[in-house]
Amino acid sequence: MPKISPDTLWEQAAAEVRNRERGDGERDGGEAVSERSVFLMGSKAGGKTSILLRCLDRDDASKPTLALEYTFGRRARGHNTLKDVAHLWELGGGTSLSDLVQIPISPVSISSFSVILILDLSKPNALWATMEKLLQATQTQLEKISSQLQKAEKSKHGAKHGTSVQSASRALPKDYPDRELISPFPVPLLIIGSKYDVFQEFDSDKKKLVSKTLRFIAHYHAASLIFTSIKSESLMLKTKSFFSHLAFGLEKGKTVSIDSSKPLIIPAGSDSFSQIGSPPTTDVDITSLHAKNPKDLWKKVYERVFPQQSTDEQRELKDPAKDPQYTEPQIDAMRAQKDQELEQYKRNANKSWKGLDLET
Repeated sequence: MPKISPDTLWEQAAAEVRNRERGDGERDGGEAVSERSVFLMGSKAGGKTSILLRCLDRDDASKPTLALEYTFGRRARGHNTLKDVAHLWELGGGTSLSDLVQIPISPVSISSFSVILILDLSKPNALWATMEKLLQATQTQLEKISSQLQKAEKSKHGAKHGTSVQSASRALPKDYPDRELISPFPVPLLIIGSKYDVFQEFDSDKKKLVSKTLRFIAHYHAASLIFTSIKSESLMLKTKSFFSHLAFGLEKGKTVSIDSSKPLIIPAGSDSFSQIGSPPTTDVDITSLHAKNPKDLWKKVYERVFPQQSTDEQRELKDPAKDPQYTEPQIDAMRAQKDQELEQYKRNANKSWKGLDLET
């Protein structure tokens, strides 16, 4: 029996869902079903699951995400019409499991793929490192898949003919603010600052630095940005609007708020570097930071005020079995016993080898 790779299994599963939905569409008059994929990632225990459940109008109790989890959402276009489908992937563990981005980002999903990055505003000392690692891991995989598709298209039609596969660079309108100065993320990106209810109690200067830094990052990547809290109904309604735009293609609203003393609500293309200004500094001499580029300058200023936490703990928790959020007392006790037995076996085996009088 031929061995089937995990990538092939995922692609077959996605194709099966599409075939079933197309069947439903044919029964409803032949109109095609719209399918999109949305990948949620971000800060560990940052509220990703709670936000997703609220955006889907589900009352399920929120539980810690185990590695990578999948669900889906459906939305009818009208009365007695077929439903559009959103494939929803959620990455758990913060940055420790970033290698798993390769599962949802595939040749099958990339044409209708978008990303939601959820950052815990209440923990600014982990914010930049989390954002940087997850965006880099995701962008690398998106560019890899895009390159594979381009090569496959060229070999299929020949180098002389143009390819129909888009490159990893996302096309922007010619009048997009600072179009020549930014580096658009390969797919639509939404950055959500969570736990605003805690963040709003921060010192005003610190709030201003976090807010302006995220505005810079969002604009630099041509992304939308919103601050939210699951304790605020009005903010969650606005967050749901942004989510539904990515998941189902709905309008995302025209509200814009760039005041750092209030929750930020900035759709992609509504900000500019001139409005953002330079990094807010009081006791930092910008010229002494020796930044390589504007993004590096913002990073150095941010990390001077909010030194980023060591990633040693994240590397140590690479094995989910050692993560305290997945504690199972009975299983853990049995695992500890087996580990002890294994160590004892290793020691006995080592003594046995040393006691042997090997012939030379």
